[in-house]
Amino acid sequence: MTEVKIKRLYTGDADFASQLDRLLAWSESEDTDIHQRVTEIIGCIRRDGDAALVELTARFDHFVVDTAAALELPRDVLEAAWQALPAEQAKALREAAERIRAYAERQKLDSWDYREADGTLLGQKITPLDRVGLYVPGGKAAYPSSVLMNAVPAKVAGVPELIMAVPAPRGELNALVLAAAYISGVDRVFRIGGAQAVAALAYGTETVPRVDKIVGPGNIYVATAKKLVFGQVGIDMVAGPSEILVISDGRTDPDWIAMDLFSQAEHDEDAQAILISPDAAHLEAVQASIERLLPGMERAEVIRTSLERRGGMILVDDLEQAAAVANRIAPEHLELSVESPEVLVESIRNAGAIFMGRYTAEALGDYCAGPNHVLPTSGTARFSSPLGVYDFQKRSSLIYCSPDGADQLGRTASLLAWGEGLGAHARSAEYRIRHH
Repeated sequence: MTEVKIKRLYTGDADFASQLDRLLAWSESEDTDIHQRVTEIIGCIRRDGDAALVELTARFDHFVVDTAAALELPRDVLEAAWQALPAEQAKALREAAERIRAYAERQKLDSWDYREADGTLLGQKITPLDRVGLYVPGGKAAYPSSVLMNAVPAKVAGVPELIMAVPAPRGELNALVLAAAYISGVDRVFRIGGAQAVAALAYGTETVPRVDKIVGPGNIYVATAKKLVFGQVGIDMVAGPSEILVISDGRTDPDWIAMDLFSQAEHDEDAQAILISPDAAHLEAVQASIERLLPGMERAEVIRTSLERRGGMILVDDLEQAAAVANRIAPEHLELSVESPEVLVESIRNAGAIFMGRYTAEALGDYCAGPNHVLPTSGTARFSSPLGVYDFQKRSSLIYCSPDGADQLGRTASLLAWGEGLGAHARSAEYRIRHH
């Protein structure tokens, strides 16, 4: 077994900051070729609607239908997929859905208002989005967990219509994905994928309804299409490769830590797995575990490439320094594999999801703990948050002036409007002023 060459860093090194920057550097090459092709696909859908959708589905997914209506999956097919699931699988899917729903229920934003002394009412009205599109990768990939994580919060938010797009290469679909769509309340399912699915959801065709927001993961074509239609519709986020950062105090079983690192490294060669510890001997023990356990992994080559290309082990002086480095990295997933995680978490400011304690494997969050697994990547946890019910709700301001309020506010608005040289604004406010 050849050595797994994982980059080693130490916070005491003079060039630590620049070493860390190099380790974190991730730029999805702005491929102008892909950008151009996706722009053309979006143009085709906008111009030719259903006809383009049928043609592109045949070209890219080798799935041939006569009409776009045939791309929609009847609701009873979803129910049949659910009914046909083995009992154990159905139980796991239902349990995950219930946990995600219970967590999401606590995230709901509620409308509020308050009344001022003169009777003026101010407030905020919360309304669910009317229609949301959920993109689900198809083919060999099967992500029922992704369906639950995107669909359940949308339904908890009160979204009346949830439209799922899932590619069906050569007409094939994954039964687990369909079952997940059924139990999470997806309303309509179209067997479409790629940039053409994103364009159809964003602009609408004769058959596919236009949505207000598109959520869900996809390949580079899907991600590029989501970027290009943003503004026409909302999107959840532009996701980079998966990441895990583990802070260990040196007293967690090194095999556990190695496997936690593997759990994200196995996603793809660009995934990033980093371990931080103040215990140099522990880093060596985890390195030994990695080399012993790797040959037995189903995706050993992907894990090796990921660890050697983007993995890292960082030696720090203490746990406070570990927290400071974690805040600089702002990881998607952060494990606090330490004796007192509730103390250390107080120092954490930037992380998508925080897994506290030795027994909390990040993988539990991917499937069934309850919090959402759609998380900010590539350092964007500095300013953004996990997907949640609030992403499927919008806020409207409420302003209701009493005659006294209109008089008082009108005087202030008039002065400011004249100051800006906007006479119609000023006069509109002045009409409501009581002239003594």
